[in-house]
Amino acid sequence: MTSWLIGLAIFLVYVLGILSAVLALMSARTSQGAIAWIISLLTMPYLAVPAYWIFGRPRFYGYVLARGERDSVLRRQLHRYRDRFEPYLSSASNADIRAVEQLALMPLTRGNRAELLVDGEATFESLFAGLEAAEEYILIQFFIVRDDALGVDLKQRLQRAAERGVRVCFLFDEIGSHSLPERYLRDLRQAGVEVSAFRSSRGLKHRFQLNFRNHRKVLVVDGREGWIGGFNVGTEYLGEHPRLGYWRDTHLKLSGPSVLGLQEAFWEDWHWATGEMISLTWTPVPYAGDSQDGGEAESQSVVIVPSGPADHLETASLLVQHAIHSAHERLWVTSPYFVPDQGVQDALRLAAMRGVDVRIMMPERPDHLLVFLSAFSFLPDMLRAGVKVYRYQPGFLHQKVMLIDDVAASVGTVNLDNRSFRLNFEITAVVPDRRFAAEVCQMLERDFSDCRCVSLEELTRRPLWRKLLSRAAYLLSPIQ
Repeated sequence: MTSWLIGLAIFLVYVLGILSAVLALMSARTSQGAIAWIISLLTMPYLAVPAYWIFGRPRFYGYVLARGERDSVLRRQLHRYRDRFEPYLSSASNADIRAVEQLALMPLTRGNRAELLVDGEATFESLFAGLEAAEEYILIQFFIVRDDALGVDLKQRLQRAAERGVRVCFLFDEIGSHSLPERYLRDLRQAGVEVSAFRSSRGLKHRFQLNFRNHRKVLVVDGREGWIGGFNVGTEYLGEHPRLGYWRDTHLKLSGPSVLGLQEAFWEDWHWATGEMISLTWTPVPYAGDSQDGGEAESQSVVIVPSGPADHLETASLLVQHAIHSAHERLWVTSPYFVPDQGVQDALRLAAMRGVDVRIMMPERPDHLLVFLSAFSFLPDMLRAGVKVYRYQPGFLHQKVMLIDDVAASVGTVNLDNRSFRLNFEITAVVPDRRFAAEVCQMLERDFSDCRCVSLEELTRRPLWRKLLSRAAYLLSPIQ
């Protein structure tokens, strides 16, 4: 009897391996990934089957279904805003911006103000001032929230807002904020704050979807102002990490109709997390500089680009590749985690070959060793093609910024790695505005002055064991 049960178990494992291999064949996003999974699932099903269902699923299927369910409700709700929204639609004057609109599934809007927030003190001063000024509602989500001095400050401000009658919806990622104690959440709920974790594994059917994350950092206040960028909530983001020290990051404050893009992304995430629809009265309010200055000299066009594993396209990767191909004079990119896929690597090399000033800024001090090591496996080819690589010296570099020529720039949450391209829910603000691009250029020039330039000789003279270690780390890049 025992041998019969063992035989049945072995048979079922191999059947699961075959079925999983078929699924990998039909759904893997790259041929290399499909081949690797199929071989593993057919030859080592005992190990490969659980690994595939945790790490190998290419799409966040539950979110896809939830998005379909909410379309009939949320789209109707959004449709009510379209008449109000129409006056602020900005006609995309070139194909590059129209392509971004297609990726975003959101329009380019005018009448906005995009304000750079450099580093933690400026960012949290602005965020907290927005919370204190809220009158109707606050939508807030972070990947990481810690129960330290900064996290407690945030909690108390949200409590005060709820107590004065503001509706507060607070969303956090269950993995990124795994150390957040229940006491913190209980205090918020008792004050009237609506609280939810974003669980990729929600429900029995999706219990193995553990490799997806919601990496977005969004704050919306009354539908008039919004914040987006690289900061999470913790004292390390104020430069108090004992090893990494000074924390270099960038956030963005948005005022105007573009805030709807942040709201819509939050609404989708909230619906997945809670099953509820957020019904709010929203009227677009253009940046006040329009009326004060007699025109639109002070306003800027902005398009919000949400991306994630529920998209039909690889939105984040395509956005980065589009930026690279659009650049004619310069493309400056900052990313703490730089392990791009082959398409992005090729595009960067080609841009440098055609004379574009391609610069990549990354940290000197790593906070994720595997990601840090992976980059060394392909950086020599980048340098040979003319890409310039810089290492930030004063502390840890965490900002996610792109500058395209002198015409556009972006700030958001997307890193140049597989996780941001395919596994994380991310969000980016693209600002096709020369004034804003000039501000970003000045900011990055200051950062480059605090960097050292990496040489090809430095990388090629590394000992063999370090080169092997880098190659081995790079093989794990799909799940880093």
